Amino acid sequence: MSAKLNAILKQLKSQGTAKNLAGMMRFSISTEKAFGVPHPALHAIAKQYRRDHALARELWESGYHEARLLAAFVDDPKQVTKTQMDAWVRDFNSWDICDTVTGHLFEPTPHAFDKAYQWTRSKREFVRRAGLAMMAWLAVHRKKEPEDTFLRFFPAIEAVADDERNFVKKASSWALRQLGKRSQFLNKHAVAVATRIARAAEVSGSKSARWVAADVLREITNAKTLARLR
Repeated sequence: MSAKLNAILKQLKSQGTAKNLAGMMRFSISTEKAFGVPHPALHAIAKQYRRDHALARELWESGYHEARLLAAFVDDPKQVTKTQMDAWVRDFNSWDICDTVTGHLFEPTPHAFDKAYQWTRSKREFVRRAGLAMMAWLAVHRKKEPEDTFLRFFPAIEAVADDERNFVKKASSWALRQLGKRSQFLNKHAVAVATRIARAAEVSGSKSARWVAADVLREITNAKTLARLR
């Protein structure tokens, strides 16, 4: 363990509280190896170590929940490889790690589109969620990306809409909603996909698919949403 990592872990331990740990548990966040440090404190620590790829690896390998969140904040997306992404995604054990790492670190990489599609096909809960979360982040952050670049995401989302696992179900809705709110072009595709999901749910009886379709259509067909689209 490097002196830098040791100092950070001591700092995390000193800032963790039982109250925050209890709050994490209420939000279904794994506390198996966590300190209970609030996010504002994590961001304050991260500011001291920006773009430190070696430190990010150490933080991740420590296995501590907050250390892994810090890894996402301090790593350099330009140095992140496909191998690293695949290794880290297999370690995901909670939705906040999943969403933070995909949003802060993986989405800016040139591998993001391929990994989003690939991971969504995985049977592992948080790997699949990672793929869906990445689709959502890409739809929001890649402002200059051609709209048709996102089309291959629709069949991938539709294929997993009947996954009854809560964290996958919510991510399916999240991804489809963000795509549907990106542009008029993608909205039409998202509405069509959500409608097909709803019809399939009537036949299959899938509660997850029914919920996903309703949640998506409620938001992307809303008059205020449609008025903002170009």
